Amino acid sequence: MRSRRARVTPADVGMAPGFRRRTPGLRREEVAQLSGVGVTWYTWLEQGRPINASPQVLDAVARTLRLDPPEREHLYHLAEVAYIPGRQSDTVEVGEEVRGILDALDPRPAVVYNARYDLLAANPAYLDLFGVPAMAATGVRNVLWALFTVSDEDCPVVHRSQELPVMVATLRSGYGRHAGEPAWERYIEELSAASPYFARLWRSGDVTPPGPRVKTFRHWAASSEIRMTSVSLSVNGLPECRIVVYTSADEESEQQLTALRTRRRGPGAAPGTSKDPAPSSGTGS
Repeated sequence: MRSRRARVTPADVGMAPGFRRRTPGLRREEVAQLSGVGVTWYTWLEQGRPINASPQVLDAVARTLRLDPPEREHLYHLAEVAYIPGRQSDTVEVGEEVRGILDALDPRPAVVYNARYDLLAANPAYLDLFGVPAMAATGVRNVLWALFTVSDEDCPVVHRSQELPVMVATLRSGYGRHAGEPAWERYIEELSAASPYFARLWRSGDVTPPGPRVKTFRHWAASSEIRMTSVSLSVNGLPECRIVVYTSADEESEQQLTALRTRRRGPGAAPGTSKDPAPSSGTGS
């Protein structure tokens, strides 16, 4: 681990080089900070002391040190933790089993997100609720990108100033496991450039895990606002992904959803099947 730490420069992780660096590469303190662990814990890990290490923490250290798959597997072996190949891929495949669950949840809107709020799969009820034309214009399968790059009037989230900060704080809770990764850093940089509001919220540093919430939405084809309760569920085999399920918070909202389904499918139409949301489908939160 010392040799791998030595080959990662401060510039590789977006840090200033500083003065009088005696260590080639990163210092232990810097690796610990970037990985979200304590300096003492990381020092003991590097020294091979018997400590408890979870897969999530080892993944964070492996990302910071830029370990390739064989090196990552070796780190797991040294820490005596079971290694699961491919667990760190951002590009995950949503299998038929999970798609079947999404379909079975219809008429409740349901979607699969990863930690970066990319849309991986959604059922027709979700597309009924969030298929807003102005949102489709973004052409990006990412919820935050869509929500932050439309006007207040076109955003389907009614209480935008309350809900979007929570979503950014949830994003930051996932970012802590990916700090320094090029894909994540590029995503944050580009979204910050596209939305000063996002950039301001990101600089606040707030962190919160996913959790149940009551959210209010608007839809261009609905006659009134739609209030939904969202619940996040983890998915075995899809690391850092979650199924988010929406349930009507009141009878009026349920009637609005029924009207949207009828409008989209036509009277008596059979339920559709879950699918990867195409860019023209729009996105929600």
